[in-house]
Amino acid sequence: MVVCVFGASSAAIDEIYINKTYDLGVALAKRGHTLMFGGGGNGLMGAAARGFSDVGQHITGVAPSFFNVDGVLYEKCDEMVYTDTMRDRKKYMEDNSDAFVVTPGGIGTYEEFFEVLTLKQLAQLSAPIVLYNVNGFFDKLVKLMEEDDKNGFIRKGVKDLYTVTDSIDEVINHIENADTSKREIIF
Repeated sequence: MVVCVFGASSAAIDEIYINKTYDLGVALAKRGHTLMFGGGGNGLMGAAARGFSDVGQHITGVAPSFFNVDGVLYEKCDEMVYTDTMRDRKKYMEDNSDAFVVTPGGIGTYEEFFEVLTLKQLAQLSAPIVLYNVNGFFDKLVKLMEEDDKNGFIRKGVKDLYTVTDSIDEVINHIENADTSKREIIF
C-alpha cells in the first residue's frame, strides 16, 4: 500500500514529534508499505522518510521544482517527482496514494488534511485518513471539529471520515482494514 504522510517540514520542533514520526515510518515500512510524501528532508517529513529508508522500503518524494535547493529535499528518495505548483504536488499525492496519515504540522499540513477530508466528503476519495495525534497535537482541532459539527457548520458524518489516534498500531490497523468502498456525498 502506498501511504502518504503529511507533516511539518520544520526542524525547530520538539524531538518527541521527530522520534514518534520516525517510529511510524519504521513501523509502516516493516509492514511492507511504501511512502509518498512532500519530499522534505527536515522535520516530520524527513523523520518519516528516514524511518522508511532505514527499513529499505520505497520512497517517493513529490515537490514543486522551486523546492529543489540545497538542504530542503530528502536526498535518499527512490523517486522524486517534480511539479510546477504546490497544487500539482497535492494532486499527484492524492491520485497516487492508498492511505493518508497526517502527522503534526503547520498551515501546509492543515491544508493537506482538509483537502483530502473534503475530497472524501464529496466522494472523490475513498482512502483512509488518520490524524496521528502525537503528544495530543490534534486535540484542539478535534474539539473545533466537534463544536462545528454540533453547531451545523460541518455536516453530520464528516467526523466519521477520519480517525484520530496516538497509537502507531492503531494507525496501521486503520489504514490496513478501512472500508474503502465508494461512499455517497455528504451534503
